[in-house]
Amino acid sequence: MEKLLSLIANSGIANMSIGQAAMMVVGLLLLYLAIAKKFEPLLLVTIGMGTILVNIPGAGMGDAPVYDAQGHMQSAGGLLYYVFHIGIETGIFPLLIFMGVGAMTDFGPLLANPKTLLLGAAAQFGIFATVLGAVALSTTGVVNFTLLQAAAIGIIGGADGPTSIFVASKLAPELLGAIAVSAYSYMALVPMIQPPIMKALTTSAERKIEMTQLRTVSSVEKIVFPLTVLILVALFLPSAAPLLGMFCFGNLMRECGVVDRLSDTAQNGLINIVTIFLGLGVGSKLYSESFLNVETLGILLLGLVAFCIGTATGVLMAKFMNLFLNVKINPLIGSAGVSAVPMAARVSNKVGLEANNQNFLLMHAMGPNVAGVIGSAIAAGVMISYFS
Repeated sequence: MEKLLSLIANSGIANMSIGQAAMMVVGLLLLYLAIAKKFEPLLLVTIGMGTILVNIPGAGMGDAPVYDAQGHMQSAGGLLYYVFHIGIETGIFPLLIFMGVGAMTDFGPLLANPKTLLLGAAAQFGIFATVLGAVALSTTGVVNFTLLQAAAIGIIGGADGPTSIFVASKLAPELLGAIAVSAYSYMALVPMIQPPIMKALTTSAERKIEMTQLRTVSSVEKIVFPLTVLILVALFLPSAAPLLGMFCFGNLMRECGVVDRLSDTAQNGLINIVTIFLGLGVGSKLYSESFLNVETLGILLLGLVAFCIGTATGVLMAKFMNLFLNVKINPLIGSAGVSAVPMAARVSNKVGLEANNQNFLLMHAMGPNVAGVIGSAIAAGVMISYFS
């Protein structure tokens, strides 16, 4: 009987706090959104599972190792503790993800229509607007974000999960869980958030603008361009080199044509493995103490505002450019300037087809979409260089 009572007293149910129970519900909600609604399932399944595991009382999945006064280990840390500290705190996992994304990216649409680079740049305005918003929100006294935290929150506006995690790990690791969930949630909600903004800022005639077929881009151009961008940006902004360097390296493996096995590994096996551990590592930071607070609500709100601003400025930049162009561009592709690749480009294409069933904008939208990836990496470099 005593053993039974002892077993019950040491069970997870007996030791579970309200906060832990709430976070396990959050984890189940993330799994529901990923499985039933298919919202960014590759990340939300792993983040949701990591959230559940780290909040099970007594399991110790996210516990740090314990040492005595002489430095001898008394108990080893949990699996998720090591996953986070080895892969995320060091920035390794986001960089490997960027390499895989680079290997899957085609710079052809951007090179065929270089002016779309401006649309990707304009969409990054949401990042810097959100930094100001975080600082302004702090002045209300409701929350108290430091400049470092404001900069980490602002990068959500680029709608780039790996970049958001990388910057948060450098500037505000205590907010990493909330920032990661916010970034990936809004990436998953691109098909719901963007169309109303796109339609509100464009006329029916603008949405019907047809764009001509893009020119064929040579292999030499595709090899030279990422190397040129990397060298120029790295020389002026070295802090952007890790993200942009791995992105361009992955793309070089794709385009050079002599390392197809490496390119295939980066696009498939490696990025899938890293995605599993990245999600579990992010989930390991979703403790009730660090997530269930007013600051998290502020991050979610600012992330939504940032994403909306990035979408709007991309569309408005396209409309502004049309004032000076003889051959007009469809403003809908401006919304793809946020770096949610390739979902944002697909949304531009979908809204365009609704206005004109002969209006295929997907490849045109991939130009600003890829430019957005480059822009978010540069913005991350600016944040890290200026604030760290």
